[in-house]
Amino acid sequence: MKEKVTVTAKVQVYLGEEERKQVVATGCLYRMACNEVSKYLFDSDCMNFYEVNGALYHSLREKYGLKSQMSQSVIKTVIAKYRTVKGNGHGKRLIEFKANRYDLVHGRDWSFTDGLVSINTVKGRVKVPFEAQGMEKYLDAPDCKYGTATIVVHRDGKAFLHVPVTLEVEKVDSPSTVVGIDRGIRKLAVAYDGKKTTMYSGNAVKNRRAHFSRLRKELQQRQTPSARRRLKAIGTRENSWMRDVNHCVSKALVESNPSGILFVLEDLKGIRGATERVRAKDRYVSVSWAYYDLEQKLTYKAVLAGQKVVKVDPKYTSQRCPVCGCVDKHSRDKSNHVYKCSHCGYQSNDDRIAAMNLYQLGLEYLKGTEHPRIQSPSGKPGDGGCSQSPCDVTPRPKGRKKVGAQPSVRTTGQSQAH
Repeated sequence: MKEKVTVTAKVQVYLGEEERKQVVATGCLYRMACNEVSKYLFDSDCMNFYEVNGALYHSLREKYGLKSQMSQSVIKTVIAKYRTVKGNGHGKRLIEFKANRYDLVHGRDWSFTDGLVSINTVKGRVKVPFEAQGMEKYLDAPDCKYGTATIVVHRDGKAFLHVPVTLEVEKVDSPSTVVGIDRGIRKLAVAYDGKKTTMYSGNAVKNRRAHFSRLRKELQQRQTPSARRRLKAIGTRENSWMRDVNHCVSKALVESNPSGILFVLEDLKGIRGATERVRAKDRYVSVSWAYYDLEQKLTYKAVLAGQKVVKVDPKYTSQRCPVCGCVDKHSRDKSNHVYKCSHCGYQSNDDRIAAMNLYQLGLEYLKGTEHPRIQSPSGKPGDGGCSQSPCDVTPRPKGRKKVGAQPSVRTTGQSQAH
């Protein structure tokens, strides 16, 4: 059985001086049109495409000189943005579009033609060369379908076409083994497969983001034009770097495991609301951590590699002992990152404990439980009871095997009970 997966291929396009002016001018008009539609949506609370299209379509074409398809793309882009913000639980606010980019519908606004890429602008089409190094496996895949692309022009003059490519791959119906993956800040990811534990350290990432935070604070205090320009530059650089880190971690997880495997993640929907309740000095790190970005990258890479990703209820995964099943929040020492069971005395790294519990939830999933969840015996944590049967945990040999990587990776055997 086949399933579809969509990957975004980043293609660099080489614009001449005239082509660049046309693309930039179109991006400016597109952005202005998006802001006008955004104000209309904010004032009217209308999210119906046909109603908004009927109210603004002709004025967008006349005022900004946009083609028919672009005018409709503007409306769809703004509505999608408002729905995303609402879905993330944010309150009502006016969304402002600032980036120099615009959407292009495949076949109407862009296409690959005779080794060139044809891009639509308000002054007509431009055909320019492009470079797709590293993306050929997606763009040249049989039966692939292209979606609505986005043309982006950076401040340094480089231009990129972000092309969604939908591929058909074999669906993994019956995974053979399970890997539980706990995501965090001190450890970007901790993977447990029943035999060994692999840890991807987040210390270097945390330190560099702290450097960006300090630099951002200093620049904000200066209030000069050059400081504001640098603020924008370091924001873009930090985001790109963090995305690259998540690419490295997700790629390492996929390549270090065989096809037919099941990755089990915590469902972190609503995590932002919880992290906003931490201390003010720690809020930046907690709230802005890229959990979802790592999840997205792992999901599509796993599908392409013949693997599967599921999300499970995160309740008690850091409070339950994987040996005796005792659920007790006091067993976890967060300051020292240690978990010691109050019932049986089993001790290990607290992040590893969560990965082990996710591994067991993955086993339950394979047995047919669609949404497995750890339950406390009395429905309340901390009663000291044993809720589930113990897993197969054996003492690990002394010493730890360290594997150099970026970000750093540590692989261990079973953690010994004390």
